[in-house]
Amino acid sequence: MKHRKTGRVLSRNSNQRRALLKTMLGSLVLHERVSTTEAKAKEMKDFIDQLVNKAKRARTDENQKVAMIRDLRKHLPLVAVEKLVGEFGARFEGRNSGYTRITKTENRKSDSAAMAIIEFV
Repeated sequence: MKHRKTGRVLSRNSNQRRALLKTMLGSLVLHERVSTTEAKAKEMKDFIDQLVNKAKRARTDENQKVAMIRDLRKHLPLVAVEKLVGEFGARFEGRNSGYTRITKTENRKSDSAAMAIIEFV
């Protein structure tokens, strides 16, 4: 049965899916905007909300700072972690959730895949 199974497969096995999300999340943090397929954008949205919450917690709570940064390093490159904790932690201080926006765009010409732009608010 498939009860309580969440997430998207994205036509990849678990290691490839984790690597794909890690690189795309790093690009999103560094460039603040990424154009991708709609399914990948929706999958990234869940992860980036959790990562921004951890970055905010690392910024405010000195006792958990090292643990939160170590946990963020599992999902993002070091440059992206520094930007996430430094810049985005301050930017989203008063916001509880909804850090990103997904805007649907035209379908891709080659295979007619549904495309979207994910960006920070």
